[in-house]
Amino acid sequence: MTLSPFSFLVAATIIISLSTECAVVTALSSGSTVAVTFGTGTVCGIIAGEATQRIQCYQNGLNISVLPNVSFEAISGGRSFFCGLRSGGFIIHCWETQTSVNSYFWPKRIYSNYNISLTDLAVGDDQVCAREVDSGIARCWRGGSGSPFPSPGVGLKFRAITSGNGFTCGILKNGSTVFCWGGNRMGVEIQRQFGNLSMSYLVAGDSHACGLTRTGFLVCKGNNESGQLDGPSSSAFEFSGMSLGGNFSCGIRRINGLVLCWGGANGSEFDYNAVEDVSFESIVAGLNFICGLTTRNLTMICWGPGWSNGVSDLPLGMVIPGPCVKASCNCGTYLNSETLCDGSGNICESCQTELPLPVPLTPILAPLPSQGTKQFSPPRKGINRLSLAFLIVGSVGAFAGICTITYCLWEGVCGFLLCRPHNSVQPAVTDANIITNDLDNNDSITPPLRSFSTRRNSSGRLGRHRSGSSSSKHVEKTQNFSLLELSNATNNFSVENRIGAGSFGVVYKGKLPDGREVAIKKGETSIKVKKFQEKETAFDSEIALLSRLHHKHLVGLVGFCQENDERLLVYEYMSNGSLYDHLHNNDNIEKGSSILNSWKMRIKIALDAARGIDYLHNYAVPPIIHRDIKSSNILVDANWTARVSDFGLSLMGPESDQEFMSTRAVGTVGYIDPEYYVSNVLTAKSDVYGVGVVLLELLTGRKAVFKNEDGTGPTGVVEYASPRILAGDLRTVVDRRIGMPEIHEAEAVELMAHIAMRCVNLEGKERPNMTDIVANLEKALTLCEDSPASLSSRTISLPSD
Repeated sequence: MTLSPFSFLVAATIIISLSTECAVVTALSSGSTVAVTFGTGTVCGIIAGEATQRIQCYQNGLNISVLPNVSFEAISGGRSFFCGLRSGGFIIHCWETQTSVNSYFWPKRIYSNYNISLTDLAVGDDQVCAREVDSGIARCWRGGSGSPFPSPGVGLKFRAITSGNGFTCGILKNGSTVFCWGGNRMGVEIQRQFGNLSMSYLVAGDSHACGLTRTGFLVCKGNNESGQLDGPSSSAFEFSGMSLGGNFSCGIRRINGLVLCWGGANGSEFDYNAVEDVSFESIVAGLNFICGLTTRNLTMICWGPGWSNGVSDLPLGMVIPGPCVKASCNCGTYLNSETLCDGSGNICESCQTELPLPVPLTPILAPLPSQGTKQFSPPRKGINRLSLAFLIVGSVGAFAGICTITYCLWEGVCGFLLCRPHNSVQPAVTDANIITNDLDNNDSITPPLRSFSTRRNSSGRLGRHRSGSSSSKHVEKTQNFSLLELSNATNNFSVENRIGAGSFGVVYKGKLPDGREVAIKKGETSIKVKKFQEKETAFDSEIALLSRLHHKHLVGLVGFCQENDERLLVYEYMSNGSLYDHLHNNDNIEKGSSILNSWKMRIKIALDAARGIDYLHNYAVPPIIHRDIKSSNILVDANWTARVSDFGLSLMGPESDQEFMSTRAVGTVGYIDPEYYVSNVLTAKSDVYGVGVVLLELLTGRKAVFKNEDGTGPTGVVEYASPRILAGDLRTVVDRRIGMPEIHEAEAVELMAHIAMRCVNLEGKERPNMTDIVANLEKALTLCEDSPASLSSRTISLPSD
């Protein structure tokens, strides 16, 4: 992360001793969750969704199991073998891939020491190297022609290492310069060419190396016979990952995950139409082919002149995009990582995945990478009071800061004052790194803008305390109306004043004597005892819940009436009706006169509703499960702010989203959680399913249950849209009334679709929680708000007919 001169000065007075480690990089010769053994055409990955993060390989059309069946955090391949670093970093196994025994690769252990943990596993042509986590000392094993590969010695401490053909290079902790060693003189030449450049990122190929300077710019050195050093003239921080082969280089563009390659025999050997629009989490190269882990479904694709099948999807199944760790993540967790790790940890997002905000400051230092993955890391906005305090401290401590700048420039220390920006903004500057828990003027705490699976225990307790402590205040504000007052307000509950129906009655528009417009829900009268009891239950539920809740994305309760058998609730009036009406009962969307004729507005509506539900799940005391999330229960006020309504079916839920309660399934067809419907077991994830259906309504413009154009059906929007979206064919389902997303909207629409797919998983444990959904919808909205000129994203082509 980079800092302005002033913010660096302030931060330096506080973090003199801070240091930042680089991430494990992905290349021909660096540790990742995928690896290739280029001499035998073997591709391996660490499998997702299992309690044990085992390795599985693909070779000659067959899947080959790898022993032992234990968890690994990184693998790396060479000419005829690959190695794996066991979870925890205390053991390294290697496997020869020239032959398999009974469809298994059998291991040979080359390192075991439970006192010294390793990282940065880097397999070259024949050598294996790794770095000690605590000391930064590099250790090496094996080597060509029977001679052991040398280690650089304990006097050199590294931030990261990577291996090529007969050489290994690393970034030194002291000065961040490149140092290479080994029997191949090309390593010495690479080191000479890098000279005193201060690097933050480095990967090696067969006879060259590329990396990012601390200011984020691409630099390649070494052999250039095929143009493998002639990388594109790029902006700072354009690439998030790289991989180098024999005579070519490839990088993953940070903004959209697309792969860009250069070099090779004819300069275009790796440009395949089949992958030109595919977003990748990571890539790994052989001498003359490349494989990538796709963002869309975490499966492997390989291509290139040396790959015998042209472009092919490998049948390895899902591969984890980063190591599963039990420790907390500093920069957020990867989407649904608890499921990908099967409950055995989380996958951390990289702290380097976001770019600086566009403010008129000049960068001094480049971001330092840390271990994790690329996808779904939303922006953080604003400077909180803690930042302001740091600014004051920094001003007072200016002299100490000035003295520290030289040290920090030498050691690569990064500060943490300003927030980190969205990853699609072209960098002109910097910011620092502080999480803001800003109050949202709604008795809740705005969550840190993280990706999926971030748990907010401390902030959740604070939010719940605030909610509970303010309950009595809101109860006091709830008025007790007479039936006559409400009858007069609605013109005796006339048909003309009727505007809808709720969980236990009809809703009328009314006007109180003081001029306030309200919505009045009147329970249906019935002589049947059961109906009366159901009405009583819904009435009691709403008044008990809404009288103590206050949030700008929940419809507020004004008052109530309870006379004889009559039960009425009085709400704030939402002048712009329901989301359902705008999507499904409004012919003006196609004509361009509707506010929902915009992807940005649709994402904003989704985000507003998600924030309201997040408040119910994580900040109400006890938590509340709505049980009837649907587009007709999302209302829009005069300012086009969406609010969640109708709490007649809501229940006070368990304290943890991992807990559940047994209750008869209720809800609305098309929205009700299938798992809840079958099992009668309710969790907060049941609401998440309803959110997913609403997102699909916003994306497709279709009802939750609809008839097809040919009159057949009914068809659920989940069944209609899911197969197409999962197949990467989003363009065939998006609402044509809006039209093709603009270049700066395409990624946002894809992200919204990705969230929807996670929400409608059949198993609740595979769905994200509302905190995660809010964070990623915030990211999607930011994408829509970015200037088209600052983006370079793939677009979604809609059919013209």
